[in-house]
Amino acid sequence: MMMEMHSLGKTMEEVAECLKLAPIHPNMISAIKSAYNSGCDLRILSDANTFFIETILKHHGLMDCFSEINTNPSFVDESGRLRILPYHDFNSSCHGCSICPPNMCKGMVIERIRASVSAERKKRFIYLGDGAADFCAGLKLNEEDCFMPRKNFPIWELIQTNPILVKSGIHEWSDWDELRTKLLNLTDTIIVEEKCCNLGSEELVPPDCKFHTSSMSTTHETFSHVLPVPH
Repeated sequence: MMMEMHSLGKTMEEVAECLKLAPIHPNMISAIKSAYNSGCDLRILSDANTFFIETILKHHGLMDCFSEINTNPSFVDESGRLRILPYHDFNSSCHGCSICPPNMCKGMVIERIRASVSAERKKRFIYLGDGAADFCAGLKLNEEDCFMPRKNFPIWELIQTNPILVKSGIHEWSDWDELRTKLLNLTDTIIVEEKCCNLGSEELVPPDCKFHTSSMSTTHETFSHVLPVPH
């Protein structure tokens, strides 16, 4: 696509202006900012590329909300054409995942992220996604993590077919309003639970903490940019 646009004489400035027109629902922007302000460590895991993602994030004032962007690296060459490289160099070695495309295995990225943060302290992940490769990432989540797949998208079909493979809690969503509500409820719940645990004993846990935790617990229901792996 980028080769074709370059052959038509389109500049990267024109491409950037088109990217800025890509809509992001206000509820998504609000959810990102709220999660960031509450102390969540937000990361993006995408099969797009650095130029596309950074252009859109900067335009919407979200760049500083993310600590890491995991995507295909890109650069503009001397002729002004955008070059996109694979996140995983499949020419030298294959990642071996049958779910993900050759250029990126999202499950492997999640494993790397978990290993990198485990040195600090145990962290819980919330993963949002809608594609088939996001299912691979979701399979790397633990029981205490939260998986947020988008309903009626490829990821949902894979979960419906293989529900027993998913170890984490499943919190599906259909629209941006539902996404914002569920995401912020989950982040609030996790924050409260961690504060309760830090008190050191059950007797010291305040009643509202217990209620908040139990009311927000979810099991595998019928079984939804980062996104992210907050907190």
